Amino acid sequence: MKNVFIVTPSYLIKKKRDFTGGIQQLTRLGFNVINPEFPKTLPSPQEKADQIHEAFADPGVDMILALRGGYSAMKSLPYIDFELIKKHPKIIAGFSDLSALLNPIFERTGLVTLHAPMVINLGTPTSFTLKSLMNAVTGYREKNLFKGARCKVYNLGSASGILKGGNLITLSALIGTDWEIDTAGSILFLEDVDEELHEVDRFLTQWILAGKFKDIKALVLGDFRGIGSQKIYDILASQMALAFPVVHCPYIGHVTNKITLPIGAEVELNTNKKQLLIRNMSFPGGNP
Repeated sequence: MKNVFIVTPSYLIKKKRDFTGGIQQLTRLGFNVINPEFPKTLPSPQEKADQIHEAFADPGVDMILALRGGYSAMKSLPYIDFELIKKHPKIIAGFSDLSALLNPIFERTGLVTLHAPMVINLGTPTSFTLKSLMNAVTGYREKNLFKGARCKVYNLGSASGILKGGNLITLSALIGTDWEIDTAGSILFLEDVDEELHEVDRFLTQWILAGKFKDIKALVLGDFRGIGSQKIYDILASQMALAFPVVHCPYIGHVTNKITLPIGAEVELNTNKKQLLIRNMSFPGGNP
């Protein structure tokens, strides 16, 4: 049994039943939630960092799980003690707005983090989502991250690199800051939700102008709710030569069936086999 500590780095859950459903699902999965009280007050940026520090420093905690996404996780970045996190490695999981924490934590500590469903997503999850999550927290016995998921190939090829990425708008906001994601040598994945096409175009163009696609090894397009992957690909292809493999996997992002991805793992993308394989990683939950 893994002891789980719930943190609130972004927004609160509005409806208590959504929180309760997530906690009950964690219990059914065999987790012990250390702090099952319904959070009613949004912490300040300093308090968010303190909460994360408390969770990492507690020897009784095995896994740190975000309450939900939304916005404001990035505000806690100046207050986070990355050395403390490095000294007390644990599983930390979340997605969406949590992209602003998951990537900097890996880059500054070497700790693999999980792009994974949160408490708010666990009330009524699919079997695919739960299977992928449990595969992750038990150390990724199944190494093909795309197993059971659809995959559309835009650019053929094979490539190896460090898996990084997450929510496009969130990671765009870090460009030009001390916590900007380093994309060189990465297998990069991006997703977003309920953004207008011109807004996604603006963010992707910012990435192009900032050189963020220049040295990546491959690109995985997740779900961009309301915008087809072909349009995302066309935005990129119209402005730069895509001299690397590109695929679309609709099971990444704000979707019902969600793959839990290890940010910081060394992975290999093979478009012929439509596989994304873990090749090497160091992970508190167990090493493949």
